[in-house]
Amino acid sequence: MAAPMKTCKPFHKILSSFHKSKANKLILLRNYKSGELKKFFKNATIVQNQGWFEVNLDQRKLRTPSGNLFQVPSEPLALAIATEWNSQKDTIKRQSMHLTTLSNTVLDNPMHRTREDIIRGGLHFLETDTILYRTTEPPEFLELQRREWDPVMEWLRSSYQVELESTTSLMPPEIPNDTVNIISRKVNSLNDWALVGFQYGVENLKSIILMLGLTDKLLTVEKAVQLARLETVYQTKTWGNVEWHHDADIYQLQCLVAAAALFVHWCSNDMATTHKTTYSDQT
Repeated sequence: MAAPMKTCKPFHKILSSFHKSKANKLILLRNYKSGELKKFFKNATIVQNQGWFEVNLDQRKLRTPSGNLFQVPSEPLALAIATEWNSQKDTIKRQSMHLTTLSNTVLDNPMHRTREDIIRGGLHFLETDTILYRTTEPPEFLELQRREWDPVMEWLRSSYQVELESTTSLMPPEIPNDTVNIISRKVNSLNDWALVGFQYGVENLKSIILMLGLTDKLLTVEKAVQLARLETVYQTKTWGNVEWHHDADIYQLQCLVAAAALFVHWCSNDMATTHKTTYSDQT
């Protein structure tokens, strides 16, 4: 007896499957670009391996967007990152995973930046620092700036023995070379991991002075964000708050700055295992 003939799937079903597969790929690509992905694991845990701390998603090792093994230098940071992953519900919202993002930046170095590039970028904010530029009108706002920002300026002068003055002009203030060198040495004392977190905080606060105050424990996250948004705070008190809008902006900025401060703390040399520098190896 002849073997039964194998039936072929009808062409229209093959075509339908192809379109579904293509559509799924497009959806996956769109979700990837938007920073969202369907959750594919049940539990995130950490494991120590040769002085580094890795994150496992179920039995799979977490990797960076470039495919590098995801590993961080301190246990508290690894635990916090695992918590970020465990906090995801049905959809992975990577835009809300700030510690994971900062770690990926260090491990992949997608912009191919050297330590000198990062330090130079941070020091650039010294010339454009939020709290150096004062608005003279209205007089009530000028007084608010003096009351809120001057104590931070005085702390910086006293703690770092630097000269720094504010300006009411549109021109950048004169920054003495000695001041630049002293602050540069302070920033350069951070290891590669902490340096990335510090720069992240500076960029979000638009102030290297406020970030120094935060990492030196002069300021809380809430206070640093308030000082960075002082003009918005004044305008809100004067003209009123747009329901939910201003609050959402405040909470978002607090999340970003808190992540930066925690990243610096957990990656500092007294918290992290000492490893070879990252940026010198990648450049």
